[in-house]
Amino acid sequence: MKAGKKYRAAAQSYDQMARYPVGEALEIVKKNASAKFDETVEIAARLGVDPRHSDQQVRGTVVLPNGIGKGVRVLALTKGEKEKEAQDAGADMVGSDEYLEKIKEGWLEVDKIVATPDMMSEVGKLGKILGPRGLMPNPKSGTVTFELARAIKELKAGKIEYRTDKGGNVHVPIGKVSFEKEKLEENLIVFVRELLRNRPAAAKGQYIKGLSISSTMSPAVKLDVQGLVAALK
Repeated sequence: MKAGKKYRAAAQSYDQMARYPVGEALEIVKKNASAKFDETVEIAARLGVDPRHSDQQVRGTVVLPNGIGKGVRVLALTKGEKEKEAQDAGADMVGSDEYLEKIKEGWLEVDKIVATPDMMSEVGKLGKILGPRGLMPNPKSGTVTFELARAIKELKAGKIEYRTDKGGNVHVPIGKVSFEKEKLEENLIVFVRELLRNRPAAAKGQYIKGLSISSTMSPAVKLDVQGLVAALK
């Protein structure tokens, strides 16, 4: 599909082969965001790993200090006294069997689902529905836990989950175009630090091979990976 006029103009406004410091790259992205809605700013990382091997998969969660600029609708699947804990922590919906039935019938008006371990025998039966949509609770992401209050508050505060795709790439949102540049930069640095912290021991050679940022409707701007990583050491 041919790129639109605004997209082409944005692509010609900077050197697409250059690698920019974070602050300058964010200025370019913010300047070129021309949609009528508040575009999401995303970072893409190309990693030197082979995700076909289990010991080179990169997956985890991180709480971005400034959130991602989107309200997160959280469903807590639990029973008994844990229901009040979930409600007090800010869960938008709390329950058990009634929500399991709704999901079976096609209801998915939720962004994140947390569940207590005692619910997983039933929640697991919905894997074919929840899994492809990234909604399946998982202990590794902290969404299967008896510590519901902590899990819900982290999700509301801007906790995101990341994992490598088949090509060894990671894509996550770091905020909105309307964010102050400093807040976007802070979110980006926290995420890159998390990637570095989570480097697999089996990964050889250069770990972060490329980083770029873009907004929903604009072309990507490459980052100076070596400069950024050196600054974070």
